[in-house]
This record gives sequence, C-alpha cells and structure tokens, in this order.
Amino acid sequence: QVRLVESGGGSVPAGGSLRLSCEAAGYSYSNYCMGWFRQAPGKEREGVASIDSDGSTNYEYSVKGRFAISRDSSNNTFYLQMNSLKAEDTAMYYCAAEGVPGPHDYCSASWRKARDFGYWGQGTQVTVST
Repeated sequence: QVRLVESGGGSVPAGGSLRLSCEAAGYSYSNYCMGWFRQAPGKEREGVASIDSDGSTNYEYSVKGRFAISRDSSNNTFYLQMNSLKAEDTAMYYCAAEGVPGPHDYCSASWRKARDFGYWGQGTQVTVST
C-alpha cells in the first residue's frame, strides 16, 4: 500500500523559506511522476512543481526561481525547497505521485492535473505573513 506523508509546513514571514518533505512508503515504482500541488481556500488545487524518475522538472510560472523540487532516491523522499516566500504562496500543500511507463512524457503532460495522480498525501499547511 502506497502512503505519502508530507511534513515541513509552518508559518513564516514574507521572504522566508521552508522545505517541505514527502516520504513515500510502500512506493516501489521505478518509473514515476511526482508532483507538489497547493490549494488555497476558495481556489482550485494547482500544480506547483513536478519531478520524474528521469530527473526532469516542471515549475509553475509564479514559483520559478524561488522553489526547487528534488528527490532522495535512497530514502524515497521528495522535497520542495521554497525560498523568498510571498503571501500568495499561502495554501495547503500536497504531494502526489503516479507510477507510469513513460515518466517524462506523462509528467510533461500531467504535472498540472490533479486528476492524473493516484496517490496523495494528507497535506501540510504553509502560511506566509506580511
């Protein structure tokens, strides 16, 4: 049974940094697409960043240059380093994953689409104050 567990959220002032972690237990796919999504109150869930098993990444325009997605395959953990945080980054952040035969093409096409990911964590809250 696959289980994704996020951690690392919190409250920071604008300009601060946080690193989110997503530990994937029971996840044995060698080919995968993994994404970070966020959802603010009253808004739809949106893709923030993704990484596939080939190491290719995608970023939502507003976080490019501020956020970095990475992975540590040795312990099945994915990260989202968030720097220069802004008030508009405030949201619940979720990690999501899907095992796919063609990870690069799948991630490129699906990283913004929550419905294309079958495994989800419970979310971790990020609050940025001005």
